Amino acid sequence: MTEQAIKSVQLWLENIVIGLNLCPFAKREWTKNRIRFSVSDADSEEGLLRILNSELELIFADDSIETTLIIVPDLLKDFYEYNQFLDLADRLIEQMDFTGIFQIASFHPYYQFDGTDSDDVENYTNRSPLPILHILREDSLERAIANYTDADKIPERNIALLQEMGLVKVIKLLKNE
Repeated sequence: MTEQAIKSVQLWLENIVIGLNLCPFAKREWTKNRIRFSVSDADSEEGLLRILNSELELIFADDSIETTLIIVPDLLKDFYEYNQFLDLADRLIEQMDFTGIFQIASFHPYYQFDGTDSDDVENYTNRSPLPILHILREDSLERAIANYTDADKIPERNIALLQEMGLVKVIKLLKNE
């Protein structure tokens, strides 16, 4: 399952996130092989918090890792539960004194922005094949945003792109068809 989970997330990253340029900062780190893929084998939220703790310590100690994607194949399949877990993840970052150093970006197969219907195409900007906790270095993110024209318009551009593509095409791409 580990190899399969990593492969599905790598395909999503390559074909959708980088391929559609949803995150204009991802290609550089992908090309430089500075993205760590970690598959959680946790069977409880407590176990997943321990894994997140370890990954935060690892990325803090190793500058060669720019970002980590913790893939969660066996837990948090319900988006509501996943969203609740993000509060625990943020608290862990605070407890570890990593506030301002790291943040978690969220991706989930059933991701849904507040105020949208579940089948609205804009939700697919954050939909992934499996639940993912994406650890970002805040200083790197700030530098990337500072060097990118109109970074605040990225979400709007992504939504417009997916709306133009249409829901059927986006779903096929997500399913790697």
